[in-house]
Amino acid sequence: MSDEADRPKLASTVQALRPVLPAKNFDISKQFYADLGFQPQTLDKGLVEMQLGAWSFILQDHYVPQWADNVVMHMRVADLRLWWDHIVTLNLESRYGSKTRSPQLESWGLVAGVVDPSGVLWRISQTAPSQVER
Repeated sequence: MSDEADRPKLASTVQALRPVLPAKNFDISKQFYADLGFQPQTLDKGLVEMQLGAWSFILQDHYVPQWADNVVMHMRVADLRLWWDHIVTLNLESRYGSKTRSPQLESWGLVAGVVDPSGVLWRISQTAPSQVER
């Protein structure tokens, strides 16, 4: 079994950590994420890396309703208002049938919600100023 001293060594070898998300309709999901600002890079048939700066996830042309309905992606941002204004202009509800939730103040920060065309919930948050000071 690995020793605790090996953990920093292991961590230093990681180049990416990308969750894999389901797509009920692969082309529609790719367009949805492109509209949000992600850049698609095809990896293989039915696999595309959706990249936004240094961050990315893999979109898979595979769909299991129970999986999709139980996936939550949490993205912390520095400016939730900027993201929310962008989301509102995309008209996601009428274009994709996506549900959205406007920013709400929770005890630990400001949080908005977007559900992708496959049912994956994205929680986009900004840490509350009081949390930053702690």
